[in-house]
Amino acid sequence: MSCPFCEPQVERELVVDRNERCVVIDLHHEILAGSCIIVPKVHRETLFDLTESEITATFQLLRAIKAHLDSKLAPDGYNVGWNCGSVAGQKVPHAHLHVIPRFRDEPLAGKGIRFWLRQEANRRPAAV
Repeated sequence: MSCPFCEPQVERELVVDRNERCVVIDLHHEILAGSCIIVPKVHRETLFDLTESEITATFQLLRAIKAHLDSKLAPDGYNVGWNCGSVAGQKVPHAHLHVIPRFRDEPLAGKGIRFWLRQEANRRPAAV
């Protein structure tokens, strides 16, 4: 199975920044303006599989992309996070850090992932 995040699979026009270990991919999401992901170049399934140098490289790019998005879009905040495993919502089994600029005028401003996870509909069934 080919991985859409492994180079050279990633479409070049989607890569907006890179360093020796990671790339930043612009998701061009029509609702979540400026949202992107930071992806290690070497295929690693989740955050827990990254090397120390890949983690460092990821956070170097996180700082760089935040500065870029701050100057370009001036968001009021960010959601930044990892989904590790399919039950956590990871759709592509290649580690990637989501960076989502957030704005005060969004209908769901102030609602992060915990808002959704704390819903009654997400309660686990009682242990048998």
